[in-house]
Amino acid sequence: MADLLFEVKEGIATLTLNRPEARNAFSAEMIRLWREALEEVRDNDAIRVMVLTGNGKAFCAGGDVKAMLNGKGFIGGVGEEEDFVSTGLQRKNALWKHIQRIPLLMEEIDKPTLAAINGDAIGAGLDMALQCDLRFASDQARFAEGYVNVGIVPGDGGGYYLPRIIRLDHALELLWTGRMLDAKEAFELGLVTRVVPHEQLLDETYALAERLARGPQQAIRMIKRTVYQGLKTDLRTSLDMVSSFMGLVTELPDYQEGLKSIVEKRKPRFE
Repeated sequence: MADLLFEVKEGIATLTLNRPEARNAFSAEMIRLWREALEEVRDNDAIRVMVLTGNGKAFCAGGDVKAMLNGKGFIGGVGEEEDFVSTGLQRKNALWKHIQRIPLLMEEIDKPTLAAINGDAIGAGLDMALQCDLRFASDQARFAEGYVNVGIVPGDGGGYYLPRIIRLDHALELLWTGRMLDAKEAFELGLVTRVVPHEQLLDETYALAERLARGPQQAIRMIKRTVYQGLKTDLRTSLDMVSSFMGLVTELPDYQEGLKSIVEKRKPRFE
């Protein structure tokens, strides 16, 4: 079986990290397949929503510690065909050319992205969940930014995403200590969107994914872009962008269908 499984069904793409024996720690194959899957999600209009989850007891343990200990870099297998491990510059390039492509691709996806966190999300595994728009967590899931425990820095976006999702002081405390959070504390900090019983995790996640897949697609994507761009721009620029979006969406059939459904007191049937 591949280290990452990719399936598209009824407009929902599912990416399943598939190294349960290694707690879904990264491998070179996993990262390659992950990048390819995200490009497909970004470019394929038949895909409306993305769900990211893990196979087995863990969501993702992040970097493969055994591979690091054996001198194979941050992910097992990288360094066999090219030298990405012998110097600091080469280790930097390994991150840039492989793992860091994932957050950059995630930023290009205007479609909703949901993480179904089925178990431990540690270090880069947690950071990959933070890149998703929403995070549904099993009540058995645990969370930690464990980089400091092995004397490294968050190389996968944790230092960028974490203080944008929770308070800056809480972000620093988690990064500096590497301590483990249970699902309840993660929710209280705002790290996850919703905590659900473990056996209901996928049902709850896909219920929302299916609802979003049935919604007005261009409006949903423009709403996402409005929110994320609004974090980076001033009010005038944001309002100018959203007025352009409004001009575009009101020309689409979904707008008329939405109006008619309200008048006729029925559920809308978007394209």
